[in-house]
Amino acid sequence: MARTSKNLKGTRPETAEQTRLWLMYPPRLIKEPLIWKLGQKFKVVTNVRQASVTDEIGIVSLELDGKRADIKAAIKWLEKLGVSVEPVEINVIES
Repeated sequence: MARTSKNLKGTRPETAEQTRLWLMYPPRLIKEPLIWKLGQKFKVVTNVRQASVTDEIGIVSLELDGKRADIKAAIKWLEKLGVSVEPVEINVIES
């Protein structure tokens, strides 16, 4: 039986945090499964919130859940590969 998001929400460790990022992929990385690799390499949970991919560029809104140090390491790894990483500016109130 699959857990609902309500059940998962209560199981998140207090030391974990959530961040939303915009990832901009250069053409050479568009076909690479970077988000999958990110989840394998680092102790973070990935959630794609929005994506647009063409032959020239890939733009992804990605939510990361995990410890601050793991999130920072994941961002550093993406940037080292050549992915541009920017925080998402949230202008609406979420409940």
